This record gives sequence, C-alpha cells and structure tokens, in this order.
Amino acid sequence: MNAAYEKALGQNIQQLRMERGLSQEQVSARLQVLGCDITRSALAKIEAGQRHIYPDELMRLREVFAVSYEELFV
Repeated sequence: MNAAYEKALGQNIQQLRMERGLSQEQVSARLQVLGCDITRSALAKIEAGQRHIYPDELMRLREVFAVSYEELFV
C-alpha cells in the first residue's frame, strides 16, 4: 500500500475507535478475543500509518466497530 493511503486508513480507524469511546488497549483486547493477535502498540502504529494492516485485521476491526468495509475505507 502507499504510505498516504495507509496513514488515511489509520486515521479513519482511530476516528472509529474514538467515536466509540474505546482505548487502544480495549480494541486490542477485543481483537484478541476474536482471534486476531494484535498488541496495543501494533494498533497504535496502524493508526499512525507506520505499520501495514493485514486482511484478517481489517475483517476483525470491522466486527469490533460494527461497520461495513466501506466505512473502514472512507
């Protein structure tokens, strides 16, 4: 992915998290319960556009935030 796109996606994930009043730790814990082994630190890097995001992580984030894939990529 291109760096600008990763940063925009990360910012959108951060916005979804904050709209729901969740901390990075809470989102990380919910992802882990769903079988997606991601640390709070890794989530922070995704939000900052400093780490690639994998398809299984996108799938689980969609579940955690209860949004469509289109809403993740706005």
